[in-house]
Amino acid sequence: MAIYLDFNASAPINERVLGRMNEVWLRHYGNADSRTHIFGTKAKEIVSEARESLCDILSTDSTDLLFTSGATESNNMAILGLLDYATETGRTHFIATSIEHKSILEPMKYLQNRGCTVDFVSPDSSGRIAANHILERVTDKTLLVSVMHVNSETGIIQPIIEIGDELSKTNTFFHIDATQGFGKLNDEIRKTKYDMLSVSSHKIGGPQGVGAFILRRSNTFKRPPVKPLMYGGQQERGYRPGTTPVALVAGFALAAELCEQEGSKSITACRNTKESFMKAISGLKYTLNGDQSYCIPSTINISFNGVDAEGVFVAVKEHYALSNGSACNSGSYEASYVLTAMGLDEMRIASALRMSWDGKTEVDFSRLIEYVKSIV
Repeated sequence: MAIYLDFNASAPINERVLGRMNEVWLRHYGNADSRTHIFGTKAKEIVSEARESLCDILSTDSTDLLFTSGATESNNMAILGLLDYATETGRTHFIATSIEHKSILEPMKYLQNRGCTVDFVSPDSSGRIAANHILERVTDKTLLVSVMHVNSETGIIQPIIEIGDELSKTNTFFHIDATQGFGKLNDEIRKTKYDMLSVSSHKIGGPQGVGAFILRRSNTFKRPPVKPLMYGGQQERGYRPGTTPVALVAGFALAAELCEQEGSKSITACRNTKESFMKAISGLKYTLNGDQSYCIPSTINISFNGVDAEGVFVAVKEHYALSNGSACNSGSYEASYVLTAMGLDEMRIASALRMSWDGKTEVDFSRLIEYVKSIV
């Protein structure tokens, strides 16, 4: 069986999480909004406990967290939910980076089609955005700045604390797509000043199909003026109608709890895996894509000189599950827009491989190295 090295796309579900979800599905199958019987009451209790647990991890109030289908929906809420307010107030300037997930980039482009102005800020070859390149574009017309925490393709950590500190002195809202950072860099998230935050469950060993959107209140107890994207019920304080998936929510919370409890051990194991890979490729000609001093230990993006990535995928698919970028772009053979924004040349981009893992992944890289050597 192939070794799975695509955790940034979706992590395998933790068996303890699956056990918790099965328990809920089999024993607590009531609708969390059914108030007339004990099954509904128990389901609501499970959802409330999960919400409290996640908010404890994020150091935010339980009234700030809305359950969604995942970070893509949460990102759309953060951006498109502000469109009416932007139009009403004339604050129609938005800022994002050019290396965001498509669930940020596409809504931002939609805003442009609706008359808003959007600045897309690019990194240099390090893959890291300079905070001042964001902040120097902020004006009194800027309604929102949206920056991802950790890039899914390169694993490069962005300066969210610095950006958040400065934006907190303005009237501009700050949104973070923390999909790749949550569960790995929780301390950094807790230290960051932000107004909105998006996370997904399936990146941390939880189930697919559930995530969260944090909509924080300010010091004056006002939330960002986000309007719902859907209508049909008062679930999630009216922001997100629909029956709450109780088992998924319970699994999401447990996955987050396990990451919080076992994070330090996992980071050490991830770092050891990366070090073993670097030793295995000693002597080969390669380039690491992104400044490794800012890279999380569970991700590596590498270009082997003279080796086409598509050829590697075909040659080693029986032994390794690899990728060359974000899953949102996997249906396309176009060059990675992230690596392109970093200013890398076409050959280096065409040879780029992304590998991502967790603290329990045991990897023998020998077959991959043998193939690369045979090509070179």
